[in-house]
Amino acid sequence: MESQGVRKAITTVAAVSSAALASPVVVAGLGAAAVICLILMLIMKELSTAELESGKPRPRLKFFASCLNTAIAPLLLVFVVIVAVKVWQVL
Repeated sequence: MESQGVRKAITTVAAVSSAALASPVVVAGLGAAAVICLILMLIMKELSTAELESGKPRPRLKFFASCLNTAIAPLLLVFVVIVAVKVWQVL
């Protein structure tokens, strides 16, 4: 009996979240947040790379810069998709 209650709750959550994400306002807000995060991470990456090139060995900073690459890649993909959709809308 308990699994049916859980199944109903999951179905309800899925329906509400998909309806909320389908809203153009929410999608635009998430796109803007992704672009802002991408810009901030690119700035942090550039600053950390410049500091690494100064000559002092800093293993933590090198690790931080490599972790930024992991975060930048999906955000860059989201940015490309946003730009492609906007260009498609104009054409």
